[in-house]
Amino acid sequence: MLAVFDKSVAKSPEALIQNSETQSVCALKDGFLATHFSSVHPASVVINLASSGFMAYSSDKQNPILPRLFAVVDDIFCLFEGHIENVAHLKQQYGLNKTANEVIIVIEAYRTLRDRGPYPADHVVRDITGKFAFILFDSASKTAFIASDADGSIPFFWGTDAEGHLVLCNDGEVGKQGCGKSFAPFPKGCFFTSSGGLRSYEHPINELKAVPRVDSSGEVCGMTFKVDAESRKDKTGMPRVGSDANWSQHY
Repeated sequence: MLAVFDKSVAKSPEALIQNSETQSVCALKDGFLATHFSSVHPASVVINLASSGFMAYSSDKQNPILPRLFAVVDDIFCLFEGHIENVAHLKQQYGLNKTANEVIIVIEAYRTLRDRGPYPADHVVRDITGKFAFILFDSASKTAFIASDADGSIPFFWGTDAEGHLVLCNDGEVGKQGCGKSFAPFPKGCFFTSSGGLRSYEHPINELKAVPRVDSSGEVCGMTFKVDAESRKDKTGMPRVGSDANWSQHY
């Protein structure tokens, strides 16, 4: 799976941008990265998100135990890879029918967060038990919601292209094509939102600290993000305002 988001949707962490400017390309220009992904993965599907970017996926070489899923519900697009262990519990929690699968659960969890808060975003992700990575885009609010499980069970990478667009993928080779020296694994046990940036859902009250990642040749290649036990975030509970509020602007 692959997604590239315009800066208006997802502002890349500054630590990633610092390493992207000299050795990466513009992933969105002339459909460069989407075309490359399609050439590497047969029968891939590319979803054009207009000025917001694009998403793409393929069932090529997928693990049958950790499948890739895609769904669209009410202009919410979601790519999911993995397996949720507590599916039955989450279906009941979100009032879903028996046919709902993992990607539908993630969309409904996001809709609950967006429309029916207050409910901390870190709780939403922490409630999911299993091996997973997902990329969600809400075209109505032009927001992204991205996460990986606490063990990093699914290969999942991110970085920025030459123009600061956020690139996310499960294919390291594709990621390196788009991100150059900013390419790095997506942080384990973390989630990223358009409004809140990168946060740990295992340690939500602590800040994340960017640490340079050094490759086999001794060059800095991307950043890893570690929980800073010495720092604490301000309380991030969502304020109780009107019932029609879009809670995604607060998490």
